[in-house]
Amino acid sequence: MKVAPLDTARAITLAIAFAAVFLLLASGPGTRAGFWGWQAGIAMVRWAFYLGAGAGVSAAALLILLAVPKLRARAWMPMLALGLALVAIVPPLILLSNAKSVPRIHDITTDMADPPAFVALMDARTRAPNGFAYGGEAVAALQRSGYPDLKPLVMKAPARDALQRAIDAARSMGWEVVSSDAATGRIEATDTTRWFGFKDDIVVRIRPEGEGSRVDVRSVSRVGLSDLGANANRVRGFLARLA
Repeated sequence: MKVAPLDTARAITLAIAFAAVFLLLASGPGTRAGFWGWQAGIAMVRWAFYLGAGAGVSAAALLILLAVPKLRARAWMPMLALGLALVAIVPPLILLSNAKSVPRIHDITTDMADPPAFVALMDARTRAPNGFAYGGEAVAALQRSGYPDLKPLVMKAPARDALQRAIDAARSMGWEVVSSDAATGRIEATDTTRWFGFKDDIVVRIRPEGEGSRVDVRSVSRVGLSDLGANANRVRGFLARLA
């Protein structure tokens, strides 16, 4: 076997591994900056995995050939390629694992019978691919199965005090509070995800209950079928701060 073709194989494998890592690292910031749409950003993650997997298999084969003494030149190339391949394929695998572990829904609420409705954000929701309407019992059944712990929060504080605490909690979580209405006990806010810059909208509804108040929350993604559990985690985090 000639060494020259192996040098070419090593170089190509390393180049593919670099390309895979580049796609992965560029997918989120480029989407967030508006260089391409969110569908392209997701596709870049998918192709980062495909290229990384291909480079990983090729690098592993090249490393096996190192057992032949005369083929041990430039051993660092397949080693580096394998390391880069792992960098490219592990995050997509984690995302895939998360996607399989949660329901394929993007609308989470603590009140599935009467979900808090959007008012101030209605225009944004109307223009968003996922719209504003709740999916009904089909979505509620999936939420009950995947997130049985999500319940309304009952506070001892009166509704007006609970509203201010809710506003403070929302801002502390980095949400953009778009509207707050003491008369209806409503807060509407938008949260932007860190990597892709996805916009998710939130409604917090506070109603008097006994001597205290009841807090219901709804968090909805503007795009995408599955939120990978992001909305449920957001609701949990918010209620934990209030509690």
